[in-house]
Amino acid sequence: MRKGDICEGYVEKIDFPNKGYVWVDEDGTKTRVIVKNAVPGQKVRFAVNKKRKDKCEGRLLEVLENSPLEKKCYEEGKVCKYFGKCGGCVYQSMEYSEQLKMKESQVKSILDEAVKGDFEFEGIIGSPVNESYRNKMEFTFGDEVKGGELALGLHKRNSTYDIVTVNGCKIVDNDFSRILDCVCSYFKEKNLPYFHKMTHEGYLRHLLVRKAVKTGQILVDIVTTTQLDFDMLEITEKLRNLQLDGLLVGFLHTYNDSIADVVKNERTEILFGQDYIQEELLGLTFNISAFSFFQTNSLGAEVLYSKAREYVGTTKDKVVFDLYSGTGTIAQILAPVAKKVIGVEIVAEAVDAARENARLNGLSNCEFIAEDVLKALDNINERPDLIVLDPPRDGIHPKALKKIIDYGVDHMVYISCKPTSLARDLEMLQACGYEVERGCCVDMFPGTVHVETVVQLVRKNPDTYIDITVDMDELDLTTSEAKATYDEIKDYIFDKHRVKVSSLYVAQVKQKHGIIERDCYNNSKKDNQKQPQCPPEKVKLIEEALRHFKMIS
Repeated sequence: MRKGDICEGYVEKIDFPNKGYVWVDEDGTKTRVIVKNAVPGQKVRFAVNKKRKDKCEGRLLEVLENSPLEKKCYEEGKVCKYFGKCGGCVYQSMEYSEQLKMKESQVKSILDEAVKGDFEFEGIIGSPVNESYRNKMEFTFGDEVKGGELALGLHKRNSTYDIVTVNGCKIVDNDFSRILDCVCSYFKEKNLPYFHKMTHEGYLRHLLVRKAVKTGQILVDIVTTTQLDFDMLEITEKLRNLQLDGLLVGFLHTYNDSIADVVKNERTEILFGQDYIQEELLGLTFNISAFSFFQTNSLGAEVLYSKAREYVGTTKDKVVFDLYSGTGTIAQILAPVAKKVIGVEIVAEAVDAARENARLNGLSNCEFIAEDVLKALDNINERPDLIVLDPPRDGIHPKALKKIIDYGVDHMVYISCKPTSLARDLEMLQACGYEVERGCCVDMFPGTVHVETVVQLVRKNPDTYIDITVDMDELDLTTSEAKATYDEIKDYIFDKHRVKVSSLYVAQVKQKHGIIERDCYNNSKKDNQKQPQCPPEKVKLIEEALRHFKMIS
């Protein structure tokens, strides 16, 4: 088997997050190939795109036979008409009960390997709804084929440029489709150009829609460049007159001239109403702006946070640290009977929202700090009685984790959106005297590869373990370095622009911005070796990625 070969085979297993394993017979020898975006039991055709001595990867080209796990969904018409075309749902063709079984097995396998000793695994809790569950969508303007008519929707699978107009997408309710259809039809009629990623020319960029599940309030935001001066009055009236199940409370116009294919707020005008919606969660009220972080599955979030609250236990007269607090949802759920809750979050906008929401809910014992956890812990005078951790996908910086451990609290709850990152952090937590008492997972995103994991950690009796000293020189990463790995930076650039960059180029750009690498990192081992310098066009892409991961401003 060589790179470029076209092969066929059956998917026998899926590992987290979406690594399917296909065994191919080569002259009587079975070779394992990793093929992503497949379903167990499918017969697939794939192209070999990586071939190493101990690893072989293939790119899915075609599903030749559906899996028995997909039969019922296809028979009952539960599969979205865009399934397999857009880059969203991967497992939507599987019965939801089968999705849950697979995710539960994946997380259990990861925890079994990571956890030392016995612990109680409570299985998986499904989302209360597995269709029309999202409260936020970011649609992109573009075309479905090069030079085709205007499209507004989601990226095609494995494509950076082509867009599928997903009118009738199954993970959102009908109001999203009505708004999408109205906006797309209007701008088709006006024949306005969309923003081209290669030329950086064009006007229309994104359509952002948020809808609260409990209140039914809807917020719409059109994102454009400043390359044209277009009057939005007519589309404003069309949206205000649109027949919706919910209530349109605000229509915004956001300007974004950056080259990155992301919804970025450089300036926003209110065209109608207000710039936020209100959502209710476990008896609390939250104001959510267009750019606020808020769980995209409101009903699923109630399940997740209820489980976290159960694992936390009593907070009466306790000081609670909510680290990586986002908009402070968990902090405010725990605050009513706590002595004090301190939330720490690096994103200033999220902290502003957390403070406003605490005021809205009449909570005076919540304090929110806009700073990196690693730095913030040095400046907080209070000591916690318990700690809740809800870090980003990459987990917790090792130095920050050491500071967290040094508080010596008896009880922690760790919420993770990436179980492999949790497994890595558990190694250090367990080495320093904590043990996993119980854990479970919560499915927040039906049809996708993602799953939330919650574990309860308790500190063992000091007499029962040997403490260790962690050599911080060995963990000498800067805070910025911890935000994203080199692979994540390179993957981000490739996914957005289909451009490959080397680790050397990433290191050069990081150093340009004062992000100091460890000694000799990415330096040649040869004397007087002349290194290639990162081209200007790739410098811009790397800087874009660093801004995305909030490593530079």
